[in-house]
Amino acid sequence: MSLAKFGGLVAAVMEDLPEAFAPYLENLMVDVEEEADAKTLREVGLTDVEIAAGETIYGLFVPYPDQPYDGLGGVDGFEQPLHKIIVYKRPLEEDFPDPNDLRREVRKTVVHELAHHFGFDERDLERFEEDPDPFGDEAG
Repeated sequence: MSLAKFGGLVAAVMEDLPEAFAPYLENLMVDVEEEADAKTLREVGLTDVEIAAGETIYGLFVPYPDQPYDGLGGVDGFEQPLHKIIVYKRPLEEDFPDPNDLRREVRKTVVHELAHHFGFDERDLERFEEDPDPFGDEAG
């Protein structure tokens, strides 16, 4: 799948979020990239051995760095600083080749990274991550 098509999948996931989330997403940019580079993987705590063994991440929440206030209502004229979520295409596609599984895992990744945006840490998200179907999509 092309990066553009994958970006469309991520955009569709964002559009499917509950309407109540909308006000909280105004200072959030969502991006897609092929995969995290080694520097990023080290920054999130993976060792060189883990990276060499193929360990990676599906997504990343990047908070806007502290910047001096510009006096114009924000930083560089923005009302609020922008935070960013990155969703990584290659690891998700490799681990979830089935289109339905891929969509569910992209959704799970987006929600996981949004949770970081709302202040949750990895420990808070353990139960969510351990549930293979946290949205109840497979319940019948």
